[in-house]
Amino acid sequence: MTVPVSPGDFASHSRLAAGEVPFAIEELFFSRTDGRGIIKGGNEVFQRVSGYPFEELIDAPHRIVRHPDMPKGVFHLLWARLKRNLPTGAYVKNLCKDGRHYWVYALVSPIEGGYLSIRLKPSNLLRPKIEQIYATMLEEENAGATPEQSSERLLDLLRDAGFSRYDAFQARAIGLESEARNAATDRLVDHRLQRFMAMSDAIREVETESEGMMRAFEAIRTIPLNMRILASRLESAGGPISAISVNYGSMSDEMAAWVRDFVTGDNSAFARIQGAILNGLFLHGVSQLTDEMAAIYRNEENRNDAVDPELEVATLEALKRHYAEQGAAELKQIELEAGRLSRSVLDMKRHITGLSSTRMMCKIESATLSKSGETLVGIVDQLDSSQDGIEERLARITELNHLVQANTSMLRAGMGRV
Repeated sequence: MTVPVSPGDFASHSRLAAGEVPFAIEELFFSRTDGRGIIKGGNEVFQRVSGYPFEELIDAPHRIVRHPDMPKGVFHLLWARLKRNLPTGAYVKNLCKDGRHYWVYALVSPIEGGYLSIRLKPSNLLRPKIEQIYATMLEEENAGATPEQSSERLLDLLRDAGFSRYDAFQARAIGLESEARNAATDRLVDHRLQRFMAMSDAIREVETESEGMMRAFEAIRTIPLNMRILASRLESAGGPISAISVNYGSMSDEMAAWVRDFVTGDNSAFARIQGAILNGLFLHGVSQLTDEMAAIYRNEENRNDAVDPELEVATLEALKRHYAEQGAAELKQIELEAGRLSRSVLDMKRHITGLSSTRMMCKIESATLSKSGETLVGIVDQLDSSQDGIEERLARITELNHLVQANTSMLRAGMGRV
């Protein structure tokens, strides 16, 4: 039975009750829809929390639980990703039959013939920030922003919150929510999750260090120019300094281009390794929760007769296997990209060695000059400071990449074991 929901329905709901519906952090629930978003399956917790009898849920549009506080831009982004066959996680405020509400972190997956959404109770780690973001989006939508504009605004607001793209946000969210849930329920530590989270933290720091290197190279671009100005004042004695400035400028420009190519662009080395790590983290979280959801559903007693429990369990288990296989593929990709990064860092270190040689030549030249040498000493000091900073950042990137490689090796060694 299809049950439409109108603003008038919500108004009558609001008169009945207000507040948030409680449910336990260890509880999970799911719903399955066809390709049009019509509910075809679900579990007892979904029915209980939403407050609808099963007969009103089955064959109803999933928007029956959509809350008017939810910005349209969130669903625009969600559907855009699902149409690209991308599983997506999102914080959602849902509406109960009696007008109350409940918050979930929803993991929505494309499946054969439709979609499946697993929901967990969110912690307070990210939800307060998300509520602020949604309030901003809703205000702008009420002022005339389209769903598409609102979804772009969501990405901008997430970037302001420190997430370079939506994949980074949803991976971080599932990691934090899974850790909080495990801690609250005294579960065994999920070492695989910990390793993925460690790699996620590492790659965020690699991005910070790489951006710092870009700024450092930008800062030293004036040094070769200053050296050429000094050389022109020294006339014939400035020939060696002029040659050194050209050599240093060429090498520093080449290294700056390497860093720029590494860290910028959707197909950069950084984007590839970051994408693989974030996908691996997200897929691990979804796989674990899907497996747990299947186990919970098997033990539920109050099932709807209109739903085939064997079909629901089979769907959940197939989805879990699918994500486990995808996660294994992402681990291979992480391993491949980390190896490429190691080779790139070695190339960078060789360039740094060349810069060090040029810096030493500057010191030698400064010793042969009289008063003009004092100016060159100041330039050498600039080179020392800038290059030391670059070398420190490069060493940290090497250290972080080793951490990624070590965790990847342990994860691959432990594949197939819980």
